[in-house]
Amino acid sequence: MHEMALSQDIVAICQRNAGGRPVSLVVVEIGQLSGVVPEAVAFCFEACSAGTLVAGARLQIQPVAGKGRCLDCRHESPLERLFDPCCNCGSFRIEVLSGQEVRVREIDVVD
Repeated sequence: MHEMALSQDIVAICQRNAGGRPVSLVVVEIGQLSGVVPEAVAFCFEACSAGTLVAGARLQIQPVAGKGRCLDCRHESPLERLFDPCCNCGSFRIEVLSGQEVRVREIDVVD
């Protein structure tokens, strides 16, 4: 399960950037096309943060919708799955513009 490794990385990022202070909130963006299961990240986050400055922090997951641009007709449209054809011309030459990201967006620390 790669969600465990991702959760470990999220906790490590928080600890590196918290300045030695306890973390109260972590906001993470997870793209719809990333292959990451948000519920699994939430479960793993709790286990990975135990005994760290991040323990007890609220995890807020913000979904990021998939979006692509056709390389043939330049039409931009929502993507629900990777490798969907262009809804305008049917081409499979799609550049993914958003939806694959997994990133820590915000960390709130206790003053």
